[in-house]
Amino acid sequence: MAPRAQHCAIWFGTPGTREQAMFAAIGWPLRLARAEAARQVGMRGGDLVVAVVDLRDADAAHIEALETALAEHADLPTLALVDADTGEDPARQHLLSLCHARLLAPFDAGRLEAALASLLSSPRRDIASIGGQSPAMLGVRALLHRYADVELPVLITGESGTGKELAARALHDLSSRRGKPFVAMNCGAISPTLVQSELFGHERGAFTGAATRRMGLFESADGGTVFLDEIGDLPLDAQTNLLRVLQEGTVERVGSSHAIRVDVRVLAATHVDLEAAIAAGRFRQDLYYRLDVLRLQLPPLRARGDDVELLARQFLDTFRTGHAVQARGFSAAARQCLRRHAWPGNVRELLNRVRRAAVVAEHALIEPADLQLGGATPQVVALDAHRDRTERDALVDALRATGCNVSASARRLRVSRVTIYRLCRKHGVSLEAFR
Repeated sequence: MAPRAQHCAIWFGTPGTREQAMFAAIGWPLRLARAEAARQVGMRGGDLVVAVVDLRDADAAHIEALETALAEHADLPTLALVDADTGEDPARQHLLSLCHARLLAPFDAGRLEAALASLLSSPRRDIASIGGQSPAMLGVRALLHRYADVELPVLITGESGTGKELAARALHDLSSRRGKPFVAMNCGAISPTLVQSELFGHERGAFTGAATRRMGLFESADGGTVFLDEIGDLPLDAQTNLLRVLQEGTVERVGSSHAIRVDVRVLAATHVDLEAAIAAGRFRQDLYYRLDVLRLQLPPLRARGDDVELLARQFLDTFRTGHAVQARGFSAAARQCLRRHAWPGNVRELLNRVRRAAVVAEHALIEPADLQLGGATPQVVALDAHRDRTERDALVDALRATGCNVSASARRLRVSRVTIYRLCRKHGVSLEAFR
């Protein structure tokens, strides 16, 4: 299969840790270059390259160096990172005129990917189903891009409900096999007596009820990807035949001794400890080493911070598009419960609770009772409301005192500019209204 063209972004300056993580999460290797030494930037043949210039904190000297760098690389499509204050500086405006596109901060990985792809008129390699902007999930997305075109098995681990099949589908969709079949099977949902036939097929008369020849899972996925969920539940005799597929690339139908060559990539998932299963004699050690070549660990929802609220809003918005429901958002008490719940069922539990709440909610805002989560105590709700009022008052005072200058307001409150924008969204404060 032909290798996919590689994307590469050249950042003139020094990106932050989160910005580097976002580039990795969307599959764009990031190379750093000093604007004042632009001639030293080299290109690799075949790469699709975009230049990135950060104008959010650029002083006069840096702007001048950036203009020289862009002049040296006039053939490169250029993305400018800007904030609300960028338009106030004529020097920055001149530099913006040399750029081909701009992206307003704060931004997430999805908007960054769309902006970069638009510069090259290339389709986005969208894996939006793997949602979240937490460091843990940005790391997962980065590994998905890194593993996608490596023709090696991947073992996906994590608790039930963390999205292991979604990750497997993302690996397939990002790979050069994406135009071929993706076939999934839950090894724990098939009768042990039928697993061999489901995976490898059977000949007519191979067993009682086998009236016709049947193609198995691996043959039907030829050229594509096979995903074996709950691989720890696979019977030992089927494990032996799976090992043959991984070692030799062939299958034998039940009732036949003829080897059939198949071209598949095998992805497997489990929520159990396979090493413990090996010790107990329930799983072959040699198969484990064949499957555990690349490892993708999916974090539990409780370890994903603000992703809980982000995913809840996404699930609600998606559900509303196909259903006439009253719910439009979540109350402060509901958001508090979302953050505090342990989520033993992970993302699957969150999805089901949000859907149920959207149906039963009688008002525009979903409450803890709609989610069937224990509500916060009155004292906690009152304390949170007081904190919110104090936080909003401080934000408004800072914006008024600085003439709505975001950078100055951030310095006044001793927070980042990103935090100012986040607080504006949280408290419904419109920057335009202050201007």
